[in-house]
Amino acid sequence: MSLKILLGFLCGIRAFATGDNRPQQRPPPLLLVSFDGFRADYLKTYPMPNLKSLYSQGVLVEELANVFVTKTFPNHYSLVTGLYAESHGILASNMYDPASNKTFATHSNDPMWWSQAEPLWLTALDSGYKTVAMMWPGSNIVIRNRTATHFMPYNATVTFRQRLGNVTKWMQADGKEQGAMFAVLYWEEPDQSGHRFGPDNTTEMSKVLKEVDDNIGLMVSELKKAGLWGHINVIVTSDHGMAQCSPDRMIRLDDCVRPDSYMGIELTPVATIMPHSDPKAVFKNLSSCHPNMTAYMKKDIPERLHYKNNERIPLIILIADEGWTIVQRGNKLERLGNHGYDNALHSMHPFLAATGPSFRQNYRMESLQSVDIYPLICHLLSVPPRPNNGTLAHAQLLLAAEIPSKLPVMVGLVVGVLLLLTTVTVLFWSVRRRHSLGPRPFQRLQIDDDDDNPLLE
Repeated sequence: MSLKILLGFLCGIRAFATGDNRPQQRPPPLLLVSFDGFRADYLKTYPMPNLKSLYSQGVLVEELANVFVTKTFPNHYSLVTGLYAESHGILASNMYDPASNKTFATHSNDPMWWSQAEPLWLTALDSGYKTVAMMWPGSNIVIRNRTATHFMPYNATVTFRQRLGNVTKWMQADGKEQGAMFAVLYWEEPDQSGHRFGPDNTTEMSKVLKEVDDNIGLMVSELKKAGLWGHINVIVTSDHGMAQCSPDRMIRLDDCVRPDSYMGIELTPVATIMPHSDPKAVFKNLSSCHPNMTAYMKKDIPERLHYKNNERIPLIILIADEGWTIVQRGNKLERLGNHGYDNALHSMHPFLAATGPSFRQNYRMESLQSVDIYPLICHLLSVPPRPNNGTLAHAQLLLAAEIPSKLPVMVGLVVGVLLLLTTVTVLFWSVRRRHSLGPRPFQRLQIDDDDDNPLLE
């Protein structure tokens, strides 16, 4: 075999391994669904036949390590930006911006709050895709003068079936018009019931989780009716978990500092404090306020929380231990279940399940960072990602056919072919030599003059 033939063979193997010889095709559309407050271990505690059927055909990440603070708005924005809260600027349910002197609450529609990052439903527009944002936090906000192709602001009276119906309609192709390539869909349960009854109330949580599972079954049924099931990728996940609270686990700030010495922007379970004067004195009092609450000056917040490099983060941060509630005064406990605690706690972790043509079947992964979901979706949609805090390296293991999984096979094949060629060559010369008799006349070794310069990569 000549060197040119061998090189051609190797280049063909390389092209197959990297996919260079495949025609570019439009990737499958992707639907991202969030069931708010779905704690990861609910999957082990409650029967979820529809959800289990979904991930048995695809993949399951048993625990998704979410971002701090473990609340709805920060984590939903992290899922569609791949950024920590300090980077995308949606830091909590209530915020104060010192530059504009504005205050944020969850009903705020001011684009200023959301414009430190760009959600994927906008980034995908640049790839020529239509997108859908169905009641996802920030979905109706005009961010950098753009919105999703189709969107609806949050309205609690709209049922899951109605939300799903709109998403399904917008994802379907209409004549020559392509359907939406990327859609996000939000549903507020089991979060609402977890707050009201607490996650340890198995009677009430059984009811709401059955409703959630029924909605997942409805989603699969409607996608099949629309001809989308099996042709799109579906990711079902959540933003955070839920911890049990009780009236005997209350931390009262007014027992430690004068009410007129500070302003509490967010209260529980992570309180953000703006001292009116003498920050050192306020911090000193709060530091010794309660054994189940830790106080940090902004500059001393642990790096692992990724929660200090933003001007909207106040000077003092208070973090309650799991299950404890921070209030200013009184004994009233408004929620038997809560979230927002340290994101290292297992009770704060949600799950992720996915199925579709791009995912492996019946595959489980113990854990994944929630910021890794963004680069994964960008990869699946062939959308160039914006700068983010995630990585594709771990999430790529969820996919059915990836270059890293092909390369070892291709390398083994090339090595095998080379070993075979070497063996055949040795045998050929051995047999020829055995049959040679007597002395051979001198012959000059002829070297083919090959004008081509082989390129070895």
